[in-house]
Order: sequence, then C-alpha cells, then structure tokens
Amino acid sequence: MKFFEKVFGKFLQVALALMAFAFTFVWAQTTGTDPANVGKAFYAAALSTGLAAIAAGIAVAYVGTAAVGALAEKPELTGRVLIFVGLAEGIAIYGLITAIMILARVQ
Repeated sequence: MKFFEKVFGKFLQVALALMAFAFTFVWAQTTGTDPANVGKAFYAAALSTGLAAIAAGIAVAYVGTAAVGALAEKPELTGRVLIFVGLAEGIAIYGLITAIMILARVQ
C-alpha cells in the first residue's frame, strides 16, 4: 500500500500541476478563432475533466474504505460518512467546471 500511495501521490501532484499549466496557457490564448487555439482548448478541457475524474475516483476509494469500516463499528455515523464521500466526489465537479470555463472562452 505504501508503494501505491507514493506512486499515486506523485502522479496526482504532477497531474494537478499540468492541469493548472494547461488551464492558464489556454485561458490566455483562446481569445480568437484560430483553429490551433481551439484544439488546445479542447485538449485542456479533456485533461482537466479526466484528471479530476481520476483524482475523484482515488479519493472516493480511500474515503469509501474508511467509511465502510466506520459504519461497521458505529452505524449511527451514516450521515457524516455520506458527507465525506460527497466531498470526495466533488473533485470531479471542479474539473468539469474548469472544462466548461475553458470551452466558454473558445469562440
């Protein structure tokens, strides 16, 4: 498990850095109708959505595992556990919002 956490921890750091770089690069470049910029915008939107979905899946895996363990011991924690799982799933929504913002700039 330590290897998995080490590899995916670095992967997520690099992925978030690339997503931020792509977002700022495309945000500055997509003011006209140049086809090259439109292509970059679609790549950046796909990258932000895809990486956010992967990160959300990993987060839900960790939170879901802990939630099942907590519910096995104390079933009255159901409401709190659902809130934590919902927060982990919110990461995918952030990626989708970023993609919508990128694609809204393309004319």
